Amino acid sequence: MSITLRLIALSLLLMCGRIGVAQRLSLKSPDGNYEMQVYTAKERLWYMVAYRGTPVILESQLGIRAAEDWSVGLEIADQTIGETDTVWKPIYGERSQVTDHYRSCELTVTKKGTDKKQLKLQIRAYNEGIAFRYRFPGNEYFQVTDEYTEFQLPANTQAYFTKQAQSVYEKRPLADWPGESERPLVLTLENGPYVLLTEAAVVDYVRTKFVLSAHKANTIKGAMYGPVDHIAPYQTPWRVIMVAERPGQLIEHNDLLLNLNPPSEIDNPWWIKPGKAMREVTLTTEGAKATIDFAVKHHLQYLMFDAGWYGPEGSKSSDATTVTLDPARNSNPDALDLKTVIAYAKQRGIGVILYVNQRALFQQLDDILPLYKSWGVDGLKFGFVQVGSQYWTAWMHEAVRKCAEYGLIVDIHDEYRPSGFSRTYPNLLSQEGIYGNEEFPDATHNVTLPFTRYTQGAADYTICYYRQDFDGKTTFDTRHGLTNVRLLKTTSAHQLALSVVYYSPLQFLYWYDKPSDSRDEPELEFFDQVPTVWDDTRVVQGEIGEYISVARRTGDRWFVGSITNNDARKLNIPLDFLEEGKEYVAKIYEDDQHVSTRTKVGIRELVVNRSMQLNADLQASGGQAVWIFPKD
Repeated sequence: MSITLRLIALSLLLMCGRIGVAQRLSLKSPDGNYEMQVYTAKERLWYMVAYRGTPVILESQLGIRAAEDWSVGLEIADQTIGETDTVWKPIYGERSQVTDHYRSCELTVTKKGTDKKQLKLQIRAYNEGIAFRYRFPGNEYFQVTDEYTEFQLPANTQAYFTKQAQSVYEKRPLADWPGESERPLVLTLENGPYVLLTEAAVVDYVRTKFVLSAHKANTIKGAMYGPVDHIAPYQTPWRVIMVAERPGQLIEHNDLLLNLNPPSEIDNPWWIKPGKAMREVTLTTEGAKATIDFAVKHHLQYLMFDAGWYGPEGSKSSDATTVTLDPARNSNPDALDLKTVIAYAKQRGIGVILYVNQRALFQQLDDILPLYKSWGVDGLKFGFVQVGSQYWTAWMHEAVRKCAEYGLIVDIHDEYRPSGFSRTYPNLLSQEGIYGNEEFPDATHNVTLPFTRYTQGAADYTICYYRQDFDGKTTFDTRHGLTNVRLLKTTSAHQLALSVVYYSPLQFLYWYDKPSDSRDEPELEFFDQVPTVWDDTRVVQGEIGEYISVARRTGDRWFVGSITNNDARKLNIPLDFLEEGKEYVAKIYEDDQHVSTRTKVGIRELVVNRSMQLNADLQASGGQAVWIFPKD
């Protein structure tokens, strides 16, 4: 049920009073844990945020530069408040239903000396966090050139800094940053909670990163990529503040970003099918059929043709309406009969995804979409996308919308990070925007990602399995784009567990692997069984950069993934998420040097119930994957 209250006078949700020459307003979340105060002082607009009575954002300025400079000479002229409480069911997700409950306030801000100019400040207080944005009423042209929004943190706050989406994280104080930091930005307060700063609904705007204020200590500001040109009425993306007493709550509460986006525009989403995928790199009919057979055997849903099938991906002259093999990938121009492969995949129940570089997408999008649909293609992977400017941001989201018109799913690669658009267009199943397995990160980085990048939503990390130096020698075929052999820095069980710890409705497995790499290791059963979307998600335990255990449920089956950093450790995993009064079988897949297989993954079974704990003896850079299902 949705409840919207419109009141002329202020209630207990919003208190307005005169303190000297200032106006001070307070908005609390439904559970009372969050409180945002907004007020004017010295003709400027300010705000503060507290969580359970603890200040987390100290006095910080609000404002924006557009047709007017909304930083000085400001006063609050009016306010409207409300409350919304509803539940919606996503087509897929980390949970089968999402609660959208918040208290809201829209403030009308005016500039002294002008009668008609107005700026609206929209605020929402959820139990999961605070969000606010600027709205321009009227119908005038304008250009946004700067946001004055600040985030002043308490002294001794530390930040998980990363320069770009595809780079590693460094824990730094709020001083001497080497440039801008990507969103989301996770912060740890001294003797206090965790704070996350991010944005939502970035669809027709510019990318914003975070920089340190040059004039105010312990203060972070947004850094716009460039200007934004538009016509009112218009609103900026949401600026979001989340607080957590344990870092896993940042993951459990990440539906907040979806709630800040409009509902789905796709009326009949039956064709949107999440699943597991494997890429095909040989660009041959024979190799593609072998990959399809492997996909059927191991319960994968998609085959993806990677770069090179229509020519050199970096060339604007490559024609994505033709099957013209890049000679650097395969010197035999007749090696791949794509239509035959697609037909074979359809016969075996496997979908086909085609990689297309943005150069070709930009030039040929309106031509290739109906063409690919006629071929029987199921989706596209956008490659080497441009991110940052308003033009390319708007273009890319419009491209996703056009793909939806033709019933095509989408995976966006490179620097693009999500901000909740997949609620509105759920054919956008996943995106990269992550320093993933293509870069061969270490386990410490992998245990940082859940609490940072994955708070934004799905990420295509490209999970691997066989790219390891078994028996002290490499065994990889380097003829097909893998000329520089690099090895995983984690164990096989670590990679198994990532399929649970990391959320992606389109989950790529065996990224650097070929069917011939497999020797039917028994632990592949876990990859065979694990789904990619969930009815429930719990972060059982974890610390940023150290370890994590995530439990996810689909139907009456639970899957638990635990990984550690570069250090070995022992974990006790409580099973109190299981149903009371029921017994389950827990099938445990873990690193075991005594096993005879190359991958050194042992399997054991236990009968368990919700009052028990599972022991995880994790090797350095290791992990444990658990499949739990009802007994009998």
